[in-house]
Amino acid sequence: MIDEARRRAYLGAMQVVSWLPRVALPFAAPSRPELLELPPPVETPAPARRVEPVAPVPAATPAERPSARAKVQVAVPRPAPTARVEPPPAVAAPAPSETVSPKAAPLPPPRFALQLLRAGRCALLVELPTGEPFQSRDPAYLLLRDLLRAAGLPDSPRLIGEPVRWPLLRRGNLDQGPQAALQYVQSFVAARLEEEGECACLWLVGLPALRFAGETDADAYLRELHVDGLPVAWALPGLETLMDEPARKAELWRAMRRIRVRWITE
Repeated sequence: MIDEARRRAYLGAMQVVSWLPRVALPFAAPSRPELLELPPPVETPAPARRVEPVAPVPAATPAERPSARAKVQVAVPRPAPTARVEPPPAVAAPAPSETVSPKAAPLPPPRFALQLLRAGRCALLVELPTGEPFQSRDPAYLLLRDLLRAAGLPDSPRLIGEPVRWPLLRRGNLDQGPQAALQYVQSFVAARLEEEGECACLWLVGLPALRFAGETDADAYLRELHVDGLPVAWALPGLETLMDEPARKAELWRAMRRIRVRWITE
């Protein structure tokens, strides 16, 4: 028989953490039943490890028995601590009010040429079909003279200032969009007519004149318009439109008979 300290050293060298003697040891403490109970089965048992058989230990004699009673200790293995994984911080969704709306692209500048004329008590803002001032033999100018004679006005209108060509600048950061063109044309016509004196009616001839002086569109043809800062205006189709669509001349003549009382004097 070997003493208790050497026996435990042998068992530790063989990595035996718990053991029970095959025979009752003299003067040993009674065994506890709970130590003999098997642990409950686990769902995924670990693979069994082969344990080498241990040679039986002879019973200790009273002479070799230690003075203190040997106690059987069972070391319960503890699972290794697992690292706690923190969840990533949640990213708050932006509120509807914080949504950044894409910036609207600026509108391209419109392109047109207008000429302001004076014929008797009327002023005429006329679209230049070619972008250049009227020549005496231009078909559009000859048609304009016919309209003036039919309206009872002088058929040789007088130029007021230079033609208004838009865009004003070919380069630069100056805003030359539709709103800027409208403000410029209206201020130009108002300033020139203030210098000219009384004006009974302002003819707006052509779509650019309607859009950038009368703030309206083609659906206002042959109607009277009231624009702040300008005399009462009359909307007419463009000269090229009248030449391409002769049927419009009859409609224009019927509208002229109603409105010509504004500038005809006895």
